[in-house]
Amino acid sequence: MTIGTLIWRLLELLGLLLLAGLWVLLDASPVLAQDKAVNYTYAQLANQDFSHKDLAGGVFAAADMRGINFEDSDLSNTILTEGVLLGANLKGANLTNSLMDRVTLDFADLTNAIFVDAIATRTRFYDTTITGADFSGAVLDRYQVKLLCDRADGVNPVTGISTRESLGCQ
Repeated sequence: MTIGTLIWRLLELLGLLLLAGLWVLLDASPVLAQDKAVNYTYAQLANQDFSHKDLAGGVFAAADMRGINFEDSDLSNTILTEGVLLGANLKGANLTNSLMDRVTLDFADLTNAIFVDAIATRTRFYDTTITGADFSGAVLDRYQVKLLCDRADGVNPVTGISTRESLGCQ
């Protein structure tokens, strides 16, 4: 094999790699999840209005969300770890499969909220309104469940499950 043939083969290989790279770049489709995959880690979101939003898969870790309005928002599969939601409005919010460990929900309104399969360990619910909330399959501290059962009432209008039943209250 001559040097000219070797150079010609290398140029052909380089051309094929370039064409393959262009084909991959031009054929790539946009990732739709990027539209709603928001990251508000450590954000100052006090008193913001996020009502009626699709925030599924978002990250709100360690965010200050005092007085935030998440009414009727889709917060499924979100991460709210160490978030502060004092006095937050979560009426009708969908928090299915959310990670909510070490969250402060004191004085929040969770009327008709859906917490199905959420993980809410070491989360506080002091003086929280939970009428119609569905906690089916949620992982909660036993002490918090006892406190929630003392004021649990109502039936979730979406899931049809009573709050007492979803918490396993006696």
